[in-house]
Amino acid sequence: MSSLLYYTLPALSSYVMLSIFFLRRPRLLHTPWVSAFCPRLGAHRGGSGERLENTMEAMENAVAQRADLLELDCQLTRDGVVVVSHDKSLSRQSGVNRDVGSLDFEELPLYKEELEVYFSPGHFAHGSDRHMVRLEDVFRSFPRMPISVEVKEQNEELIRKIAGLVRHYERDEITIWASEKSSVMKKCKAANPEMPTAFTISRGFWVLLLYYLGLLPFISIPERFLISFLPTIINRTYFPFSCSGLNQLAAVVSKWLIMRKSLIQHLEQRGVQVVFWCLNEESDFEVAFRLGATGVITDYPTALRRYLDNHGPPAPAS
Repeated sequence: MSSLLYYTLPALSSYVMLSIFFLRRPRLLHTPWVSAFCPRLGAHRGGSGERLENTMEAMENAVAQRADLLELDCQLTRDGVVVVSHDKSLSRQSGVNRDVGSLDFEELPLYKEELEVYFSPGHFAHGSDRHMVRLEDVFRSFPRMPISVEVKEQNEELIRKIAGLVRHYERDEITIWASEKSSVMKKCKAANPEMPTAFTISRGFWVLLLYYLGLLPFISIPERFLISFLPTIINRTYFPFSCSGLNQLAAVVSKWLIMRKSLIQHLEQRGVQVVFWCLNEESDFEVAFRLGATGVITDYPTALRRYLDNHGPPAPAS
């Protein structure tokens, strides 16, 4: 037993020291990704706190606030049109108990006159524009605006058409594939491998595991974006579970796991840009940037623009 410890302890100590060394100096092992843009100000659903979500009016407002990224979700209509819509069902958005896929594009109803801001409960957005828009129209209107396109389900036709539109409008470098599901992301990457990808939920957990095991510095990372919720918003603006006890537990555990400066700085040094969502308060902007994040996705681009102009992103605490 003593001889085993004699060899094991020095080997373990060497491994820990090497892991810490390369965690802080990842470029000695990996060539960092070079991104075509820096998403410091991202507009959630086009800026759904200031105008009706996912409308052209919301996106124009975000662009006027010098947004660096539009965050959108897409669905497919019955006649094969890719539309910008967070929900598959039209019930919350339009009050019509139908799915987007059950109607042709010209049959889609208008948005309601006001919509509650999901990450600001009790607050409502309004706007003069109530029309759902085609993804193609967004690409035409904002040809060089970086966009994160989230695909929620394994709809191969939807994925294929998004990939085709991105190629047609020569947006491969500035359009991000995003999905919570690895099975969906696999199909997205196959449809257009030139587009940068964001971490799925399972891949995010995998990176956390590798980080705590000390293996992350030695593993390649194909993703270029980590788009993660900020744990401190749980129980204030984000309620992932219906049970308050589970939300409290999730807040404590996720805060301990995710809010690690050394992890975020390691990813940033490898060219993986870390963006926190969905932050609507100045105190949360401050937390995210102090952790070393590249940027923030918000429902209120005007508020984030004001923060960035007045303060700039604070230097990460040492």
